[in-house]
Amino acid sequence: MTYTPHNKKKIFNDPIYGFISIPYEIVLDLIDHPYFQRLRRIKQLGLSHLVYPGALHTRFHHAIGCTHLMKKAVENLREKGHEITSKEYEAVCIAILLHDIGHGPFSHTLEHSLVHGVTHEDISTLVMQKLNSEFDGKLTTAIEIFENKYAKKFLHQLVSSQLDMDRLDYLKRDSFYSGVSEGVISSDRIIEMLDVMDDSLAVQQKGIYSVEKFIVARRLMYWQVYLHKTALAAEFMLVSILKRAKELVGKGRDLFASPALQTFLKNHYTKEDFSSNAVILEHFLELDDFDIMGAIKVWCHEEDMVLSELCKMLLHRQLLKIEIGNIPIDMQRKEKFITLTAAHFHITPEEAEYFVAADSIANNAYNPAHDRINILYKDGSLKDITEASDNLNIQALSQPVTKHFLCYPGVLRGK
Repeated sequence: MTYTPHNKKKIFNDPIYGFISIPYEIVLDLIDHPYFQRLRRIKQLGLSHLVYPGALHTRFHHAIGCTHLMKKAVENLREKGHEITSKEYEAVCIAILLHDIGHGPFSHTLEHSLVHGVTHEDISTLVMQKLNSEFDGKLTTAIEIFENKYAKKFLHQLVSSQLDMDRLDYLKRDSFYSGVSEGVISSDRIIEMLDVMDDSLAVQQKGIYSVEKFIVARRLMYWQVYLHKTALAAEFMLVSILKRAKELVGKGRDLFASPALQTFLKNHYTKEDFSSNAVILEHFLELDDFDIMGAIKVWCHEEDMVLSELCKMLLHRQLLKIEIGNIPIDMQRKEKFITLTAAHFHITPEEAEYFVAADSIANNAYNPAHDRINILYKDGSLKDITEASDNLNIQALSQPVTKHFLCYPGVLRGK
């Protein structure tokens, strides 16, 4: 089948950037595809709306915003004399548009619950390959850029790096919808200051303060939004619900679920399964937040006390109590809460573990070992942001911070 463009020029009215125009018809055709439209039904911030009521925006919003920023970045680099052909421009826009298309329900929350050893990036690649077949190979260059196999490495960095269009959009967007102003960054100025040196992205020296603000904002948004303790408690509960449901189905229990969700409750698919069986990918692409919440509403009435209680607690926002701090959790204290939970709900200690968790979280706002943000000086020299900055906080923010948390039923508070 030969791909024929179906769209004419369209604009999106975005609350962050205003009117957004899309530069290529194929990008609009990809937006209209059912795989991409599915992102309208996947929340960008998982369960964070239980903390910040306005955080109900979706992966669809985010992907459109990223494409807008990519358009501005490419045009800026072209103006500075860096060659980006029309084919490359189209491809890098497609790559950023589809970078999150492999996300499952509630974004990162259930990434390792419905499938095992498969990241959303892995699934995004598989979806892009499938779309490439449907679009007669017109996504080949986009896939090469996405997988960092294209000759011009800086194009991949625009899609995925320490200072990519993905991060520039989600910080600003998540800050807007959550109402957490600490995440506001000057994405326009950062994009204007972008340059390329030795096939690598760099930021001109006069943009250094905007980059410093970006790194600080990222650290603050992680603690205040992405790793907010109440959201962590809700996410643990959602993971426990899916784990319990899969356990019950594995024992022969017939649970209500959409056909797509039934597939993943009954089976334990791996990365190899996704690669070798196209039907599994199709089932995954039928899943969204609605499948999960629809099942949870019904599971509230299940005979299994663990599943029904967890579902009711999450649905009515009666969340687990969570304590968070810098000191590792005393495992004897965790065992104590497991014993108390088992006695309170009249369940076994093994079942009580669905209500009690002890774990840790890490926040690394900038990791120069993974990928550098280079500052470009007028003499052509480059320095990593931690060396170039006179802000001592930036050096400190390049070190990961780990915190430890304990979740348990609120009725046991104070025991």
